Amino acid sequence: MTERPKIGICTAVERASWGSWVEEPCTLSPRSYSLAAQAAGAMVLLLPPDDAVAEQPDEMLELVDGLMLAGGADIDPASYGARSHPETSGSWPERDRFELALAHRAIEREIPVLGICRGMQMLNVARGGTLEQHLPDRLGHNDHRHTPGTFSDHEVHLEPGSLAARAVGAETTSVKSHHHQGVDELGDDLIVSGTSTDGVVEAIEVSGQPYALGVLWHPEADERSRVVGSLVEAARQRMPTPIGRSSSA
Repeated sequence: MTERPKIGICTAVERASWGSWVEEPCTLSPRSYSLAAQAAGAMVLLLPPDDAVAEQPDEMLELVDGLMLAGGADIDPASYGARSHPETSGSWPERDRFELALAHRAIEREIPVLGICRGMQMLNVARGGTLEQHLPDRLGHNDHRHTPGTFSDHEVHLEPGSLAARAVGAETTSVKSHHHQGVDELGDDLIVSGTSTDGVVEAIEVSGQPYALGVLWHPEADERSRVVGSLVEAARQRMPTPIGRSSSA
């Protein structure tokens, strides 16, 4: 059996209830993320926040072939030197520290990285960028998150020849969206490769990297999407060739 690439998915920290337990702090991940990666041929490792790893991220990165920065609560504005907007909520600084360290070091090591929604925002912050904390203040509408717990649908236009366009397999795509924040100041070596019709940055990528992509939508929630599969394929290509087997076998 061919060895599967290992994809590490960063987990959220939330208060959750189950059984007779009420409002316990949990590390969790919506199953759609792992199912999408498994369907593309990956083995999934769920990565909970770990302050020791935040200090030494190589320890965890040695275990994976690719990294997924998943969605979730707002990033602590202190991570990018800003004051909190009244609509910014749910931040867990330990998650931010952990993911910032992993993202920064994974890019240095050219480990494939895919940021989804909050994960795209985290990718921007890891490169020194900042966030617009409440897009409706500028846009005048809440179309990107019109109903809590429900995805909105809209179109995204992707730059021809970009990593985002190759991952999607098209230059225009309909996406599932659920966010109220976005990119403000773009981070170092990042390029914008996708926008919505109302001008929101929807895809970013690190210039010169084999695979470092952020998308503001949720490809894991769309069975037709090829984006998570593109991360898995990039991770597979990075895997060492087993001893005794040629790369063309």
